Amino acid sequence: MTTTSSPSVLRRLRSLVPRRADVSFDEALRVSELQASCLIDIVGGPDRIDATAISELPHVRVVSETIAVSGMSLWTGHHWLIAIKSDNSLAHQRFTLLHQFKHIVDHGHAATLYRGSPVATSTAQAERAADYFAGCVLVPKRELEALWDGGLRQPQMLAAHFGVSVDAMLVRLGQVKLNAANDRLPHVRCAHPVRSAFTGPTRSRVARSPRCPA
Repeated sequence: MTTTSSPSVLRRLRSLVPRRADVSFDEALRVSELQASCLIDIVGGPDRIDATAISELPHVRVVSETIAVSGMSLWTGHHWLIAIKSDNSLAHQRFTLLHQFKHIVDHGHAATLYRGSPVATSTAQAERAADYFAGCVLVPKRELEALWDGGLRQPQMLAAHFGVSVDAMLVRLGQVKLNAANDRLPHVRCAHPVRSAFTGPTRSRVARSPRCPA
């Protein structure tokens, strides 16, 4: 991964958030997709995005820990910290990593993007958008559609190709309307920050153009 300052990467992704207060949730999901494409452009491909690549960003640290949920993210006062459950599968860990990174990207913009609705709280919307972002990064729409059109349509084989779980692949297929899967959240991926051996005192919860800004 090309060394790029963390503030610059986060600024580029956050600059895709509309500068107005009336952002619908559908638009927030489109922002997530644009941010995913931008991150892929920065890193050089979804296959290069892993804990090492994210940790190479200054002021971002990724740790593998024995925790009760799949992952969590927070600002320690010195850097952004992403903790991933150590005994989950590699595919699950990669998805959780991107889910948590999206929460960091959303920091300062969550109130604009996720206003809640009669059917979903703002927190539920933020969680869904984080899952959507992770799916867009790890399973880019164009590549998935090309494989599908080429005859590769078994979810298990597609999951193996992209390095994601079969559950995640089924959800992604539904998102791009290649099957009837529901866009659901099969796992709890987040928790409120807690005082633990790796965090110390916690400080805070992290929860237009189609081109990646230069």
